[in-house]
Amino acid sequence: MKKFSDFKIGDSFFSTCSISDKELEEYLNFSRVRNAFLEDKQKGVQKLVSGRAVLSRMEGEFSRLSQIYGNDIIFLGTDGDSEWGNRNTRFVKPLYTDQVLKLKFSISEKKDIDEEFGKIVVDYEGTNQDGEIIVLSKKNIYRIKKEPKNSLEFLSLFAFDSNL
Repeated sequence: MKKFSDFKIGDSFFSTCSISDKELEEYLNFSRVRNAFLEDKQKGVQKLVSGRAVLSRMEGEFSRLSQIYGNDIIFLGTDGDSEWGNRNTRFVKPLYTDQVLKLKFSISEKKDIDEEFGKIVVDYEGTNQDGEIIVLSKKNIYRIKKEPKNSLEFLSLFAFDSNL
């Protein structure tokens, strides 16, 4: 795990994932998204993954990176990119279930908020197994505690009363 002080603008981290039919169905059920295009029930046919599901998986993969996991970090939102008319995400190609999604997370900004917290801004890039860009998402903003809990403090959160 990296601490806030360890992050540098330009740092990049990588992960790989895919979204199964079952995971997509669970996401659509949870989010209550209704779109006939996404509800194709043909057996043996890969399904189109909704953009929000792709972004949710990317966010989840970011939070699981060894450099990130263990930090007190919270997603604050996104800022638009002036080069994109103040939008932050572009879906360039479709992603289908069980396709490989190679992820790159790059630190594009880093700022102090106060004594306790800092802010990192992360750009996401997702490509398929052939290196073709699927999605770009810029300026995903995170608040991060400058000094994460030490391991003893963390473990004390899970201590239990042995007298029970």
